[in-house]
Amino acid sequence: MRDTIPADPDHFEVNEINRVRRVHDRGRYDKATIHAFLDAAVACHIAYTIDGRPYCTPTAFWREGDHLYWHGSSASRAIRNQNKGLPVCLTVTHVDALVMARSGFHHSINYRCVMAFGTAHAITDRAEKLRLLDNFVDRIYPGRSKLIRHPNEQEFKATTLMGMEMETVSGKIRDKHVADEEEDYEAVPAWSALYPITQVIGEPSDCARQLPGLTRPDEMADFVPGTRLDELMTKTYRKTFGE
Repeated sequence: MRDTIPADPDHFEVNEINRVRRVHDRGRYDKATIHAFLDAAVACHIAYTIDGRPYCTPTAFWREGDHLYWHGSSASRAIRNQNKGLPVCLTVTHVDALVMARSGFHHSINYRCVMAFGTAHAITDRAEKLRLLDNFVDRIYPGRSKLIRHPNEQEFKATTLMGMEMETVSGKIRDKHVADEEEDYEAVPAWSALYPITQVIGEPSDCARQLPGLTRPDEMADFVPGTRLDELMTKTYRKTFGE
């Protein structure tokens, strides 16, 4: 029987494409959770097919509403084909922990992930493209687009900005400790544990040709060494786009 989620603006509809079949209770279809997983990430993987062969490209991305955006070289085969209206699947994964159990079957990884399906298209309006390119910078570094040089004509032409509406989406999460078969807790003398994993921001290394007197902009105050990357990206997203 097909799963159903209320047809409301706060959820993505569940269908045969996005329905989580394996450990279905880990599936998430509410936009608040899926947006949070996306907004905490910097990089994604985009899967697509060209001439019957599958490809998967890693790239930086960001979200605005229910649209996802990324960019690439105008000379790229991937971008040229996506520009034709290619169906794509964009994925994001956060690895949160390694889980050591008492059997190989129950070893696991704690994770948060998203699979978003849609049709890629190029942003061709010049003003919109410039606006989005600024947002691409500001999404990670709030306010920075006002401090830096805008792309010159050659750079503008060499860069294709792609977007897609999230037509069908699912999230999935595992967030628990060791979960063994009941009899294995006493019968298997194997040390078991959970190792948390986090990516953190390190100390900045200033450009060797920095102009004298320049200091870190106030908008970068959250870039404190040791800060979790996913938490930092959530903060920078909200500073640029709001809640």
